Amino acid sequence: MADTSHGLSDAQIEQFITDGYLRIDNAFPRRLATQARARMWRDIDADPRHPATWTDPVVRLWVYWQKPFREAANTPILHRAYDQLVGAGRWARRDALGTFVVRFPSAEDPGDTGWHVDASFPGPNSGPEDFSDWRVNVTSRGRALLMLFLFSDVSEDDAPTRIRAGSHLDIARLLAPAGDEGLGFGLDVSVSDGRPEVAATGPAGTVYLCHPFVVHAGQQHRGSTPRFLAQPGLEPTVPFSLDRPDGAYIPVEMAIRRALRD
Repeated sequence: MADTSHGLSDAQIEQFITDGYLRIDNAFPRRLATQARARMWRDIDADPRHPATWTDPVVRLWVYWQKPFREAANTPILHRAYDQLVGAGRWARRDALGTFVVRFPSAEDPGDTGWHVDASFPGPNSGPEDFSDWRVNVTSRGRALLMLFLFSDVSEDDAPTRIRAGSHLDIARLLAPAGDEGLGFGLDVSVSDGRPEVAATGPAGTVYLCHPFVVHAGQQHRGSTPRFLAQPGLEPTVPFSLDRPDGAYIPVEMAIRRALRD
C-alpha cells in the first residue's frame, strides 16, 4: 500500500481526481478503533460475545464526541490529506464522528443497499426533522469530502461499502444544468451504471477519502464479524468555485472541471 505518512503523492491526487476516491492505510491507530467499538457496543442492544443476540442486519448510531473518535478524525496523516484535497484553511476540523453504520452477519435484506450520492444542503421545503428535500449542487455546497472510516477489519464478506469508480464525473455533468439550486430526488444515479465497482475493504484504521459526488452503496453482510463504519462528511469553510481568476483549483474542483470539460 502507498505510504501517505508524508502527504499524498501526485499519483494519488490524480487517482482521486480520476476515480473519485483514495484509500489511506493506517490513517488512525488501531487502538482507537478498539476503544471506539467498546464505546459503541454500549449503545447496541446486543452482546459482542454472543452472535445469537445480533438480530438486526444493520444498526445506525449517531454522533460520538469521545476522545477516541476525535483523535481518529484528526491525525496528522488525515489533516495533510484534507489540506491537499480541499485546501489548507478551507475545511472545518471534525470534533466528532458519525453517522456510524454497524452491519451484522445476516441472511435478511437490510433494506438500505441502493446506489446513491449523499445530499449536503437543505432544499426550500426542508424542515428541522425532514431531510427528504436535501440536495446536491455542482459546487458541492456543504460537503468537501465523503469519508469512510473503518473501525473494524473489513473483508470482501464483511459488507464493505461499494464505490463506483469515476461516478463523480457522471454526477458532476448531471448537476451542472441545475446550477446553485441543485438536485434532490431528481438526482438519477443510474447515469453511473457500468462504472467499475470497488469494495472499501481494509483493516481497522483505514480511511477512504471520496469526492462528494461519488456514487456508493451498502450491502448485505455475509461474513462473521460485525462491521463498524463511520461515514462523516468533511465540511468546507470556503465555498468551492469552478471559475477562479488565479486558476488555483484544488483537486475536488479539478475533478468537477474535468467532468464538465470532457
